[in-house]
Amino acid sequence: MMRGIWDRETVAVIILAAAIPVAVTWIWQEGSAGATRLLFAIVVGGVWQAIFTMLRAQPPSASGIVSALLIAMLAPEVGPFQFVLGVSFGFVFGELVFGGWGRSVLSPAVVAVVFLGFGFPLAAWPPLAVPLGWATIPAALLLLALGILPWRVLVGALVVLVVGGGFSLDLLTSAVAVVLVLLVCDPATCASTASGRWLNGALFGALIVLFSAIWATAPVQTAVSAALLTALTTPLLDEITIAMWRALRRHRHG
Repeated sequence: MMRGIWDRETVAVIILAAAIPVAVTWIWQEGSAGATRLLFAIVVGGVWQAIFTMLRAQPPSASGIVSALLIAMLAPEVGPFQFVLGVSFGFVFGELVFGGWGRSVLSPAVVAVVFLGFGFPLAAWPPLAVPLGWATIPAALLLLALGILPWRVLVGALVVLVVGGGFSLDLLTSAVAVVLVLLVCDPATCASTASGRWLNGALFGALIVLFSAIWATAPVQTAVSAALLTALTTPLLDEITIAMWRALRRHRHG
């Protein structure tokens, strides 16, 4: 469905534009190694996207570049072959087999990173520098201003993170900020109902609090694991919201 210029691909392009400050900051921190890793992810993801879109006679989506950026930033440090395998698995089984961006409950970035994390448990998780967390602020503001970022998810997560952290921002690491803004708040994979979005954000925040308390691990692993579990429960949260609305409507109208 299209409303003027607001079709699915327009939204994907705006998300890509919003992610530019994050990408520039990350490449500035990582240097040529980061740029090479990002280009590698874009090429591999682009090949798979081209294959599926040609078979379906569909145009490619700019969302693939955002997914490649997130995989390059968040994936564990593995060898080239393992990295190609992870990117391929994420794009194919996280998105393309379901019809492309907006048709799957999971982000290909989450699937790829979790696949590499579980498949190669000895690989080191990347540390994300503090400036990356600050770089998510202009991205979030742009997406909020254009009505693309679901503010209920963002606010729900931030409230739980602040309360769970003892009214401090200790749990809001750069990894949590990047994953929250660009993955959990992705309008294509988050909850669709208003109440479901509150629950969506609150669940992500609660999982970060829980994992940080009982699981001594890298912030990136904590954030991506919480994003995966949150995404898997998103359809259930919408169903719960709809069921509650129907029950309330029956109670009011008989």
